Amino acid sequence: MLSREDNERITRTGAGTPMGEAFRRYWIPAALASELPEPDGAPIRVRLLGEDLIAFRDTSGNIGLVGAFCPHRRAPMFFGRNEEGGLRCVYHGWKFDRAGACVDMPSEPPDSLFKTKVAIASYPTWEGGGMLWAYMGPPDKAPPPPDYELVRVPVTHRFVSKTLQRCNYLQGLEGGLDSSHATIMHRDDIGDRSWLSVYESLIPRIDVERTGYGFMYTGIRQFPTEQWVRAYQYVMPAMQMRGSISGNFNRPGIPPKIDGHIWIPRDDVNCYVYNFAYSYDATTPFPAEAALSEEIHFGRGPDDLLPDFSLRHNMSNDYGIDRRRQKTFSFTGIEGVNTQDVALQEGMGPIVDRSKEHLGTTDRAIIALRQLLLEATRAVENGEPVRGVDPSAYRHVRPVDHKIARGLEWRSALADELQAKF
Repeated sequence: MLSREDNERITRTGAGTPMGEAFRRYWIPAALASELPEPDGAPIRVRLLGEDLIAFRDTSGNIGLVGAFCPHRRAPMFFGRNEEGGLRCVYHGWKFDRAGACVDMPSEPPDSLFKTKVAIASYPTWEGGGMLWAYMGPPDKAPPPPDYELVRVPVTHRFVSKTLQRCNYLQGLEGGLDSSHATIMHRDDIGDRSWLSVYESLIPRIDVERTGYGFMYTGIRQFPTEQWVRAYQYVMPAMQMRGSISGNFNRPGIPPKIDGHIWIPRDDVNCYVYNFAYSYDATTPFPAEAALSEEIHFGRGPDDLLPDFSLRHNMSNDYGIDRRRQKTFSFTGIEGVNTQDVALQEGMGPIVDRSKEHLGTTDRAIIALRQLLLEATRAVENGEPVRGVDPSAYRHVRPVDHKIARGLEWRSALADELQAKF
């Protein structure tokens, strides 16, 4: 259970809110790099932490992220001309570079100094890992650019995608950190409900260990001769990482991998989910056909998405639920692991009232997450640094997902697997 006051504190992310100011201390994804494929190409609309912005790739290939409206008469910059190192408003021709400076003002006399006194809001950007990152906080608090293993992996070994989820970011993030639901909700081999009688043996023992970047949380399932260890990573403010499933669980053509998500608030009731995966080792690329297979499996393939990155199967059509399939095959009756998650998370409503919850023993990671987010909001209010902004805290981090012999101490057995290799 979370008080209504604390729920408001960590779900509202607009400028000036406690959580919004905490998010603004981190570099966060603003778009996929593929959304701006060429210099001087078409700009795109971006909504981030409740702010309407425009992103463009200038003549030199650098990314600009500026306010959505011209400071002259508030005309929309989305219709602007991206040319010769800046974005020009088509209403009166005022032109701004990626730093927000006005570099041309043809509607004013040639000798006017007015353009030196006008600027458009802008934010620093950085490109890496197939994503465009933005820093929206105080300039003197800006941390170094992201240095996750994800951004160091060669493009041949990695893929990223993006989906729009119509609910508060925290519902998605908590769903990602909830490893215990997977054994129930994502089953597609139930036949009937008799398997529930043995579910108790599959309930993981959840442990949470705080770190300098967030926490590592483990779910360990015991079998007669082996133990299944799933050590996930939570990297603040909103990244979850999980390892390649060992044994025969991987589908044909999918290399051993690390994958995860980053949930970024578009506003308080919508979020973008950046989905990523990369090969486990440097000798194994991630083929494009394997990446496509993954996206289709999760329900976010090309045919599954609308132009705004939302799912084609959504609340308006009950996520394509098939009640007959639900009785005989799939626990949810919904196709696609990602679609199943979205159905439940969006179905909770735009922002969950967590004061009405009843948390159990497998919710330790959820509780730890909320504590860290609340800590971050108070750190910002007290002028203190937030956890996880220093790349040295997280750059070495890896999750694991392996079966090992029963009785082995898993940390020792998997110590090397927990270290980044790129």
